[in-house]
Amino acid sequence: MEHRQDTIFALASGGGRGAIAVVRLSGPGCGDVLRRVAGGLPQARQASLRRLRAPGSGEVLDQALVLWFPAPASYTGEDCAELHLHGGPAVIAAVSEALAVLGARPAEPGEFTRRAFLNNRMDLTAAEGIADLIAAETEAQRRQALRQADGALARLLEGWAARLMRLLAHQEAAIEFADDDLPSDLGDRARAGAAALKAEIATHLADGGQGERLREGVVVAILGAPNAGKSSLLNTLAGREAAIVSARAGTTRDVVEVRLVLAGVPVTLADTAGLRDAGDEIEQEGIRRARRRAGEADLVLAVFAANEAPDAATLEWAARGAVVVANKVDLALAPAGIAGVAPLAVSALTGEGLQALRERLEAEARRLAGAGDAAMLTRPRHRAALTEAAAWLAEAEAAPLPELVSEALRAALRALGRVTGRVGVEDVLDIVFGEFCIGK
Repeated sequence: MEHRQDTIFALASGGGRGAIAVVRLSGPGCGDVLRRVAGGLPQARQASLRRLRAPGSGEVLDQALVLWFPAPASYTGEDCAELHLHGGPAVIAAVSEALAVLGARPAEPGEFTRRAFLNNRMDLTAAEGIADLIAAETEAQRRQALRQADGALARLLEGWAARLMRLLAHQEAAIEFADDDLPSDLGDRARAGAAALKAEIATHLADGGQGERLREGVVVAILGAPNAGKSSLLNTLAGREAAIVSARAGTTRDVVEVRLVLAGVPVTLADTAGLRDAGDEIEQEGIRRARRRAGEADLVLAVFAANEAPDAATLEWAARGAVVVANKVDLALAPAGIAGVAPLAVSALTGEGLQALRERLEAEARRLAGAGDAAMLTRPRHRAALTEAAAWLAEAEAAPLPELVSEALRAALRALGRVTGRVGVEDVLDIVFGEFCIGK
C-alpha cells in the first residue's frame, strides 16, 4: 500500500554503536518536523550544528549536525533531511521516538528509493544499481553497480525506446494519415528499423549472462573420482581447511562450498563427492548432488590423480568443455592429453602448478562475468523483457499488415518500458504530431 503523503524516517547508517549515526527523513511534513525538533530549518544543503529537543518537554536529546534538502532537488524528490547524531543506541532511540511523536513513521524497506522512482528521480535499473552497490563485495561488482546506478543501462534502453517510438510513430502516421503528404515508404522504414533494433538487442542477449554472473558470482564445481585430491585442491585454493581430507574414499558426502574472489569476480568453489558406484545410500545421495551441482555450475574442474587412469566421468566432463586438472603430479607425470584436452598439471601437496591453475580460473571468471565497461543486463527480469521485445520486433518485421506491424511495435515498446519502469504513449503522439505537422 502506498503512503506517499506520509513523512518517513530511518537509520541510514549501520546498526550497533558508532561515532556517528545518520537518520534520514523524507516527505511533505519533513520541514515541520525539523523545525520542531531542531529549532528551525538550516540553510539548504549546509550542515548546521543544532540541539535536538523532545517535543513537549523540550529536553535536549543530542547535539547533532542537521542538513536540509528541499524538494525537488533531493534523493527522493521530496523534502528531505539528515540528522547526524552521536551513534549510541539510546540517542538513536530517543530521537526516533521524538520523530514518531511529531508525526513521522519508520520507513518500510526500500521506501526512500521507491519514492525516488515514483518521483522520477531515477528509473528501476538505477534503483537496482543502488541496491547492488550496497551489496557489492568486489571491485568488479562495485564498478558494475555504479555504472548501473549512474544510468548506463537506462541510457542504452532509453536509446532503444526512442528509436522504437519513432518507428511506431512513422507506422501510425502511415496508417492514420495516408491521404496527407507523407513519405510513401514509412511502413518499409518501420520494418527495416525493427529488424535493425532486434539485431542489436539480440547481441546484448547473447552475452552469456555475464552481468548476472558478476552480480551473483560464478560457481565452479570440482568433480572427479574419489581420492583425486579434490578436497585438498579446494583447501589450497581457499587458503584454509574448508573440507575434510582423508585417504579413505567417500569422505566427502555432501557439497562443500567456499567463497573467494578471482580477478575481482566473486567465485564459489564447490567440492563434491567422488564419482563412483557406491553401495552406501548416503554416499549415493552425495554423488547425485555432485552431478546436479556440476550440471548447474558455470564451470567444472574435472580432477583426476596423475598416478591413476582418468575415470569415465572425468573423460565425459573433459569432452564437455571442463577444465581438466591432473593432481598429484608429485607422484607421477601428467598425461599429455585427456579427451583431446591438455590437463593442467598440479600438486595440492607441493604447490606445483597451482599458480597456473589460479590464473586459468581468473581468466575463466573474467570470461564468464565480463567485468568490462559496457552496460550489462544484471537481472533475469531484464533478460526476460528484452527477449520479449526482440520477439515482438521479429513479429513487426514479418507482419503482413500495417496494423499488425504497429501493434507489434507497441508491444515491443511496452516490453522495453518494463525494464526501466517507464511506459507511456504521450511521447509517441508528440512525435506523430510534431514531425509531420498533421492538420495544420
